[in-house]
Formats: sequence, C-alpha cells, structure tokens
Amino acid sequence: MDKIDVGIIRCLTQDARMNASQIGAKVNLSVSAVIERMKKLESSGLIRRYTAVIDEQKAGFGTQALISVRLEHPKYNESFNKQMGAHPSVMECFYLTGDFDYMARVTVGSGEELTKVLNDIKQIPGVSLTRTYVVLETVKQDTPVIPKL
Repeated sequence: MDKIDVGIIRCLTQDARMNASQIGAKVNLSVSAVIERMKKLESSGLIRRYTAVIDEQKAGFGTQALISVRLEHPKYNESFNKQMGAHPSVMECFYLTGDFDYMARVTVGSGEELTKVLNDIKQIPGVSLTRTYVVLETVKQDTPVIPKL
C-alpha cells in the first residue's frame, strides 16, 4: 500500500459513491489505474464492502444502549457470538478484557424494545451478569479508518 492507495481509501470513506474518474482527479491517476487499484484493495480484503451510513434517529431508532455482558465460562463464547451476530438490534459486539467479557451496542425504537433486547441477551446460555448504559448523546461517531503508511 502506498500514498495513492491511501488517497483512494480516503476518497471512498468520504463518499463510497465517488466514481473512478472523480477519485482519479483527486489522486492524479487515470481511471483505469484507479479501477485496478480498487480491485486490488477489494481482493486483498482491505476494503470489505461499500455501504450507506444511516441516521439512526431519523430511521426510527431513537434509543441506543451499550450492554456489558459477563459469561459464566469461556465455553459459552461460541454460542454467544452466534446469537449476538444474528440479533437484528445488535449493531456491534466486542469481546473484551476486564470485568465483563463483551460489550454490545444496540439500537432500538423505544425503551420497551430495549427491555426485550436485554431479556433476549439475559436468556442466552452462559450469561451471568449484564450492565446496561443508555446513550444520552453521541459526542463522536466516526466510522472510517484511514491506514497509516
């Protein structure tokens, strides 16, 4: 990866709909060279997918929470991971060090829906303790990671 690849990635993280011609103008490269580099970035797995970032509030998901989860034993990790991965309200889930084993970010439309999600999580085999933190305000939410050279 070089500075041109980083420039292409920067363009795509700002606007995934930017076409090769627009990107080429920004990184001083021909359209065909940009397309070739993008294909290499995709096939290497560095670019995993292209997506739209949705405003959760405007989409009707006004309640967001972080749920810390402790499991009784690591033997439950695999099944817990599968169930969290399949749950439609779980946006992200992280395996952690420290007092809790996992941290899940959930997005729902109401307090009642949050209660249901929390009950779903508590019913997963091996879950011994949860702590729920309702998000009052998002101070920073920046998804793109720009590689360093």
